[in-house]
Amino acid sequence: MTGATPVDAWALAALTALIFLAAALYASVGHAGASGYLAAMALVGVAPAQMKPTALVLNLLVASVATWRFSRAGCFSWRVLWPFAVTSVPMAFVGGMLAVPSRVYKPALGAVLVVAAARLLWSPKAPEAPPAEDPPRALALASGAVIGLLSGLTGVGGGIFLSPLLVLTGWASLAVTAGVSAAFILLNSAAGLLGHLSSVRGLHPWTPPWAVAALLGGALGASYGSRHLGGPYLRRALALVLVVAGLKLLASRS
Repeated sequence: MTGATPVDAWALAALTALIFLAAALYASVGHAGASGYLAAMALVGVAPAQMKPTALVLNLLVASVATWRFSRAGCFSWRVLWPFAVTSVPMAFVGGMLAVPSRVYKPALGAVLVVAAARLLWSPKAPEAPPAEDPPRALALASGAVIGLLSGLTGVGGGIFLSPLLVLTGWASLAVTAGVSAAFILLNSAAGLLGHLSSVRGLHPWTPPWAVAALLGGALGASYGSRHLGGPYLRRALALVLVVAGLKLLASRS
């Protein structure tokens, strides 16, 4: 691990609580919370070099719990997942290996957080019955590659992009979208973390307590979400946090 960033201990403690909340809220809809963790870390001033690998570790833990819970609830489809994952995983590894300058990383991440906020605010109706056709193979492969690269570059698992794609196109029901997104995030987070650690190897010293908070929140959220699929008011509150952090990063000069 690298040395601690100059962030007040009280802010780091508050960040632990925010990570728990983000994990619970995101896991309730089949996501792992990377954009939420990144938003919270940005708000308290964690160094960008530590943000991406730390968020990926937390993402990996929560995505594992969410994948297990949604799979057990019958909310999963390999036929939907694999054409996206087969190209996204190697591209997430490549994206994780790339060293992005802070002046590029901050606005890019800010844009991702704003997109994540829009995803949380947007609550479309997905088909309740399984779709009659699988996603078109070529389009799924191309989409997976783009999402994977962006995931590795920014330190998110890609679920914030895959979920609306599956719902808008009608390729999966809302329940299956949640389960597929959780597994997709798990695979991309693992690949992005491996690619990132091979070139940077930087985790924040507070990662262990944050990991515990993320696991507890993720277990709670996934358990609830696999049966009820998360409440709109909590998602809107988290979206506000993402917007504030995203705009903060977009306005940053360094």
